Amino acid sequence: MTWLSLTDLSWVVPLPVLVPLFGAGLALALWRAPRAQRVISVLSLVVTLGAAVTLLVAADAGPVVLDAGGWAAPVGIALVADRLSTLMLTVSATVTLAVLVYSLSQGLADGDRGAPVAIFHPTYLVLTAGVSNAFLSGDLFNLYVGFEMLLVASYVLLTLGGTGERIRAGSIYVVVSLLSSVVFLLAMGLIYAATGTVNLAQLALRLPEVDPGIQLVLQVLLLLGFGIKAAIFPLSAWLPDSYPTAPAPVTAVFAGLLTKVGVYAIIRTQTLLFPDGRADTLLMVAALATMVVGILGAVAQNDIKRLVSFTLVSHIGYMVFGIALSSAAGLGAAIFYVAHHITVQTTLFLVVGLVERRGGSTSLDQLGGLARVAPGLAVLFFVPAMNLAGIPPLSGFLGKAGLLQAGVADGSPLALVLVGAGAVVSLLTLYAIVKAWNKAFWQTPPVELEPVRLPRAMVGSAGALLAVGVGLTVVAGPLYDYTERAAHTLRDRDQYVEAVLPDRVRGTGISPEVTEDAGGEGS
Repeated sequence: MTWLSLTDLSWVVPLPVLVPLFGAGLALALWRAPRAQRVISVLSLVVTLGAAVTLLVAADAGPVVLDAGGWAAPVGIALVADRLSTLMLTVSATVTLAVLVYSLSQGLADGDRGAPVAIFHPTYLVLTAGVSNAFLSGDLFNLYVGFEMLLVASYVLLTLGGTGERIRAGSIYVVVSLLSSVVFLLAMGLIYAATGTVNLAQLALRLPEVDPGIQLVLQVLLLLGFGIKAAIFPLSAWLPDSYPTAPAPVTAVFAGLLTKVGVYAIIRTQTLLFPDGRADTLLMVAALATMVVGILGAVAQNDIKRLVSFTLVSHIGYMVFGIALSSAAGLGAAIFYVAHHITVQTTLFLVVGLVERRGGSTSLDQLGGLARVAPGLAVLFFVPAMNLAGIPPLSGFLGKAGLLQAGVADGSPLALVLVGAGAVVSLLTLYAIVKAWNKAFWQTPPVELEPVRLPRAMVGSAGALLAVGVGLTVVAGPLYDYTERAAHTLRDRDQYVEAVLPDRVRGTGISPEVTEDAGGEGS
C-alpha cells in the first residue's frame, strides 16, 4: 500500500497536539514574563502550522498513522492524519496564528485590559491543542478528550475580563457545552457496550453486526451531541448570545473553528461508522431549518456582531446539506465550504473588531461614515463579506455552486427544496451584508468620529487572513480536487481501516463476511 512508504513521517503526526501543549506549560511557567509568553505562543503556532502543511502533503498519498506510546490500535490510541484531518489542521493552524498576532497587537495597544497575558496565552495554546487532537483522533474517547480540552479552554477565554455580560454569556455556553458532552459521553458508553471498542476503524468493522435499530439510536445520539457543538438548529440558540460578548480575537477563533470541529466530527462518524445514510433525511431537514432560521435572524439584527453570528449559524446549514447528500460530490463541496468558511468567518469577526475600535460601537445605528475616514477598513470588510455572500468568482460562490450542483444531481424532492433554499439564503445573506455595509460605512454618522489609530499588526493580521481567503479562490481548482479526493477516501473506508489496522483485522472478533464487506482481510 502507498501509505506504508509514509510511516517515516509518523513522528510528525502528534506535533500539532504536543507543541501547543508544551508551549502552554512553558508560557504558564513564565507568567511573569509577558514578552517571553508572546514569543513562545507565536513559535508554537508556527511549528504547528509547519507540521500541518507537512502532513497535508504527505496524507494526499494515504493516511499517516501513529500508534501513541507504541501500543498498536485498537488497544492503544491511534492518531490518524488523512486528507480531511490534515486540511482541517492546516486551515485551523493558519487561522489561530493570525488571530494570535491580532490579539497580541490588541493587547499591546490596550495594555492587556480584559485579557491578562498570564491567563490568555496558555489557555489559547490548550485550545489549539484540543482542536488539533480532535482532528487527528482515531477513536471516540480521544475525540471526546479533544473536545473537552478545547471546551475548558474556551470557558476561560469567553469570560476573560470578568465583566457581568461575559460571565452571563459564559454561563450559557458552559451549560450548553456540558449538555453536549454528556450526550456524547452517553453515546460513547452505549457504543462500547454494543461493540466492545471505541476505535473508529474497528467500529467500522463491528457496527454492521449490531442490530439496525440500536445502530440508529447510537447514530442519533452522536448527531445530537455533535449538533449542539456545531450549532445546528434547533440546537443553535446559544451561539448568537455567547460569541458577541467575548473579545474580538476570541470571538473570531470561536466562530471560525469551534463549530467546525463539530461539523468535522459529523463528517467523520457519518462516513466511517454509519455509511448507510439512514439519517440523511433528518440531516437535510436540520440543514434546511439551520439555513433559514439563521439567515432570518441575521436580517433582523441591528448589531453587526450579532448579525455576523447569525450568518455563521445559517451557513452551517450548507455544510450539513453536503454531508446529508452522502455523495462524493456533496461531501467534496462540503469539505471545501468548511475550509472556506473557517477562513472567511474568522476574517469577518476580526474586521468587526476593528470596526468597533474605529467606530466606538457595533450598533449599526451608531456607526456610519467609515468608508470616508477609514477606506482601508472598508476594503477589509467588503471583500470577505462579499465572499460570505457568495459573489462570483470568490470561493464562497464556488463552494455554494458545488453544493447546489450536488443537490441537483441527487434529484430527490427534499434535496431540490434545499437547492432552492440555498439560493434564497445566499441572496438574503447578501441583503444582510449590504445592510450592514450601508449603515456602517456609507450612512452619515450620528456623531463626528474621533480620530483613532488602528494598530498595524491588527490590521495586518486581518489583511493576511483576507489574502488567504482570496487565495482560496486563486487555488480553488487544486483545492477542490483535493477535497473531492478526500470525499472519495471517506466513502471508501478501506484505506482508513487498513491504515489503522493493517495486519490486525483478523484479531478483532469480526466474522469473515463482515470483515470482507468492511474492506478488511478476514476472508
